[in-house]
Amino acid sequence: MARPAGKQQQQLAVVVVAVALLLLMAAPSVINARVTCGQVLSCVTPCISYAMGRGSEPPPACCSGVSNLNAAANITADRQATCKCLKQITSTMPALKPDIVAGIPSKCGVDIPYPIASSTDCSK
Repeated sequence: MARPAGKQQQQLAVVVVAVALLLLMAAPSVINARVTCGQVLSCVTPCISYAMGRGSEPPPACCSGVSNLNAAANITADRQATCKCLKQITSTMPALKPDIVAGIPSKCGVDIPYPIASSTDCSK
């Protein structure tokens, strides 16, 4: 018997998050950064469904996570580490819609100093 499409998408999202966690644990962090990729992933996980095109607005937990992450990444090393982690996370999740992902901070009323995009140079 075939599984409903929604169930398959949920299972895919769980698998992708698990793979992202494994990649992030193996990834080197930026020297002197206090924000870890695990923290970044924890903050943005509530955004995944919205970033896949489900819903017209990011859920409150997503916006709270984005706001908390922005507040935690208040020095250059943390912003660079956060940027790199976001790029790693989004690159492992092909179901995410780049235009939606890029718009999450502004939809949540959070001003970040760089765009969330695969082309972002995190070293600057």
